[in-house]
Amino acid sequence: MTSLQSILIAILQGATELFPVSSLGHAVVVPAVLKSGIDQNAPEFLPFLVMLHVGTAAALLAYFWRDWWALATGVLGIGDKFDVSEARRVFLLVVIATIPAVIVGFALEKMLKHLFGAPLYVAGFLILNGFVLLIGEFLRGKGNSPVSSLTKLDALVIGIFQCLALVPGISRSGSTIVGGLLRGIDHEGSAHFSFLIATPIIIGATVLEVPKLLHEQVPHGVFAMSAIAAAVAGVTAFLSTWFLMRYFKNQDSWALTPFAIYCFVAGGAAIGYLKFAV
Repeated sequence: MTSLQSILIAILQGATELFPVSSLGHAVVVPAVLKSGIDQNAPEFLPFLVMLHVGTAAALLAYFWRDWWALATGVLGIGDKFDVSEARRVFLLVVIATIPAVIVGFALEKMLKHLFGAPLYVAGFLILNGFVLLIGEFLRGKGNSPVSSLTKLDALVIGIFQCLALVPGISRSGSTIVGGLLRGIDHEGSAHFSFLIATPIIIGATVLEVPKLLHEQVPHGVFAMSAIAAAVAGVTAFLSTWFLMRYFKNQDSWALTPFAIYCFVAGGAAIGYLKFAV
């Protein structure tokens, strides 16, 4: 992998991890379409991938540091009674929303693993992701509630929707935002909660890769290149979050539609190229 390739992949990861267009889907389809020659089984690819996720998680922690500080101090019982109670309530919602993906992820990991080597199928799931986004807009709840109105049942439903993203091509942020919309939460609130629960998921996925990393013979210089790519991914993720939070605040009507159209076009073009041009 060249330095230019690592930077481009970092930008792609930092953006697509937060945009509702599936980072996993792009990670599988884009190299296949571009014939980049990147070997995802090479010993340097795992530490590179781990570092990219570290950069993305750091960006989310930095952007939502007030939320995480409030949650941490509240769980520890620091502050007035109302703030502590509210922080513990929100923390519980984050935990509830995270549990389904953890359980289903462990149960279906081996079954879904083969999809990472099947870009044609993943391109099809990218199109399916577009339908998920549109269906969410069509069927969204009549309410227009903020994130503060989330209940335990809302968090569980959003967590179940998050399980869809275990399939490469289905967006984690897109599916969780759709879950929030179907529970009557507005786009901004759904996106806010989606990005909050992304942090433990990304960190957890990264930690799971560390034992594998310890058994790899990593070539010299890989960690330095990966650190630079992680910084690029982090900056890209931070800017993406900044943009999306403002976009969803100002575009609460059919805000997911442009991303759905993108998924239709990108997935369809990838299928056409992979099936007929390769």
